[in-house]
Amino acid sequence: MPRLTLLKTAFALGAVALPGVAHAATAIATTNVNLRAGPSTAYPPVNVVRGGEDVQVYGCLANRSWCDVDFYGQRGWMSSNYLAFVRGGTRYTGERSVRYLGAPVITYSFGDYWDRHYRGRPFYRDRQRWDGVYGPRIFDRAAPRRDWRDGPPPPPPHARRDERRDRWEERREDRRDRRDDRFEDGPPPPRWQRTDMRPFDPEDGPYDRDY
Repeated sequence: MPRLTLLKTAFALGAVALPGVAHAATAIATTNVNLRAGPSTAYPPVNVVRGGEDVQVYGCLANRSWCDVDFYGQRGWMSSNYLAFVRGGTRYTGERSVRYLGAPVITYSFGDYWDRHYRGRPFYRDRQRWDGVYGPRIFDRAAPRRDWRDGPPPPPPHARRDERRDRWEERREDRRDRRDDRFEDGPPPPRWQRTDMRPFDPEDGPYDRDY
């Protein structure tokens, strides 16, 4: 056998043996179903797979509940409940179809999967919204830093309490000053005091008094 032919044969065998090379199996959608951007109905839909259409299955989660599929060049995840596989005249659906497909067990990496397949999609810009739906979060949990162009941060709670107390004190002093300003010679005497200001005499009357 010529040396070049041997090299080609060896290269082909090596490519088949390489780990991680995906070999998709063909399955059928049993009904109209959303192709989603992750293994959960909480993820946004990528497309709608029509019932009876073929999809290429690249792998499924360990519990066989969701599978990573290709639908006319669009990658996404489908629930295995809507997959079917036909062999020897027998139709297998749901998790049974996954076993007969021989689809490998794979995991879902939110950041990597979206970077590879959804950079051009509108929902990619809001991907933090779906962070942590399945698997660990990849974005920082801390609150975003405040932009000082939006104004200084609010004062702490104790400072707000002090500010409210100061405003209350100022309003009270204001009311007291306005009340005193109404009388040039000072505030009026108490209502129980005689208005004629003569010496007290029990026989006199009447008196201004509250009972």
